[in-house]
Amino acid sequence: MKIAIATDAWHPQINGVVRTYENVVENLQRNGHQVSLITPLDFFTVPCPTYPSIHLALFPRSGVKNHLESFGPDAIHISTEGPIGHAARAWCLKKDIPFTTSFHTQFPEYIRMRAPLPLNVSYAWLRRFHGAARKTLVPTASQQKRLQARGFDNVVVWTRGVNTSIFYPRSRTSVEHKRPMFVYAGRVAVEKNIEAFLDLDLPGSKLVIGDGPDLKKLIRKYPSVDFVGFKTGIDLAEHIASGNVFVFPSLTDTFGIVMLEAMACGLPVAAFPVTGPIDVIENGINGVVDQDLQKAALSALQLSSEDCVRIARQYSWQRCADAFVSYLEPINGHTTKQAAREIYAQNC
Repeated sequence: MKIAIATDAWHPQINGVVRTYENVVENLQRNGHQVSLITPLDFFTVPCPTYPSIHLALFPRSGVKNHLESFGPDAIHISTEGPIGHAARAWCLKKDIPFTTSFHTQFPEYIRMRAPLPLNVSYAWLRRFHGAARKTLVPTASQQKRLQARGFDNVVVWTRGVNTSIFYPRSRTSVEHKRPMFVYAGRVAVEKNIEAFLDLDLPGSKLVIGDGPDLKKLIRKYPSVDFVGFKTGIDLAEHIASGNVFVFPSLTDTFGIVMLEAMACGLPVAAFPVTGPIDVIENGINGVVDQDLQKAALSALQLSSEDCVRIARQYSWQRCADAFVSYLEPINGHTTKQAAREIYAQNC
């Protein structure tokens, strides 16, 4: 099957969207599918306002059109709601071609933190964007319910995975800090609610893995916290595995792949009871969710690493890729779609 994926999020960005499609594409190709990505790397880009590390394609319509017409896909998936996503959507609508989309980021909440734009306005815009798709893929059941409550139709759950060949328990001597060590990994930005973690009065030490627009400010504000910047692959896994508890303070993530990676490394997760954590944390087993994040972090210290690893291993990128194919809308006929669904059902 020839699958075109249009995404505004790609390298050199490091985030959950990019990591999702890296792993999904790898598994799709391993299964014999031909995948063509349309990304900002194909276009002249400009920095995103208020977030200059993210670059957006400038006037991509012609390039997206040429890419899709030359590739001749059997199915089209639009990952993001940026310029490339809009260009692919416009081409599909003009040609009366079915497509699917995915909802990765709660942009209305992110925008609201930076500008006084009412949530209803931004959700109306997103509802219109995704309303033209045959299906909108979301990572959790709770996110599905959130969107349905806001009038989104045809929303289906497409969960995530973890690479257990990289993320697994290791010796905690690789990063030496006062114990216990509480770890955060992700963007260092206001929408991640990271200061809710940094402000906690916890024993031991705190480690922050990641970069973002607020990094320099927070380094100055929290001199006792170890900020180590971006880490990837084995280096990331070693830093996470060196901790005792993983703290996930976000209130707006739709999933949080890094939670699975932390659990696979043997760390219980402390989080607020919101979308993402409530979908992957079995309270009191592989983590603790509580409105009191300090209480959650301290309680998580008592949990079993073995339970964390066991639950994380229930999530695989192969199953994620199979589900992705089963949700696609083939442009010509339904034979491929039915075959994909049968493969997915066999692997569940």
